[in-house]
Amino acid sequence: MRILAIESSGLVAGVAVVEGDLVNEETVAEYTVNFKKTHSQTLLPMLDETAKMIELDLDTIDAVAVSGGPGSFTGLRIGSATAKGLGLALHKPLIHIPTLHGLAYNLCGTDSIVCPIMDARRGQVYTGVFEFDGNALVVLKEQMAVSIEELGEELHNFDRRVIFLGDGVPVFKEALTERIMVGRRISFAPANMNRQRAASVGALALRYYSEGRIESAGEHRPDYLRMSQAERERKEKERKGLL
Repeated sequence: MRILAIESSGLVAGVAVVEGDLVNEETVAEYTVNFKKTHSQTLLPMLDETAKMIELDLDTIDAVAVSGGPGSFTGLRIGSATAKGLGLALHKPLIHIPTLHGLAYNLCGTDSIVCPIMDARRGQVYTGVFEFDGNALVVLKEQMAVSIEELGEELHNFDRRVIFLGDGVPVFKEALTERIMVGRRISFAPANMNRQRAASVGALALRYYSEGRIESAGEHRPDYLRMSQAERERKEKERKGLL
């Protein structure tokens, strides 16, 4: 099985090719850029360069995996459009990987609770609560947009060490360590594991593919969890009778 994976849900742009099955899997290539350029500038050139470097015939892939949200509205739309275009052109299925599932999979195999947090602005985080049964990701609390205080209340239900990762860590680390999770066993993932990775999206996609969790390019929709700012402003204007 060969999966082409795309990650563009945050500042990280990533492309990976993952091969194998649930017993033996291999990351053949991974190209990651964490830099302030738009994904419209980076994603397709990265894909093209990756294919050239490993002499990849795109017709030989079995599916296209994409980090499907939540995250940056613009980034998700670019990743979704790229994945849908490839799926349609190559007649391949898509595998929608929830962003926080893929982020949690960076820590595959740990015996701790895994809690990815992404800065959702407006005082909230995109988050979820996970653990592993071997290499299988177990969802304890599904993806949600909540305040960091609400997340702390959820985590107090688990009497185990919690590992945090994601771009929300620099924003909320002080609050977590000095106020919200005082007295609890917590740690923070190291730099090589604390951001989205296309290789993790691809590795998790191998499992989803084996479970039949695929969709067509036409069926794929990003999962934003919240309305965009433009949508919120429009609804507010409608509420006030300005539209």
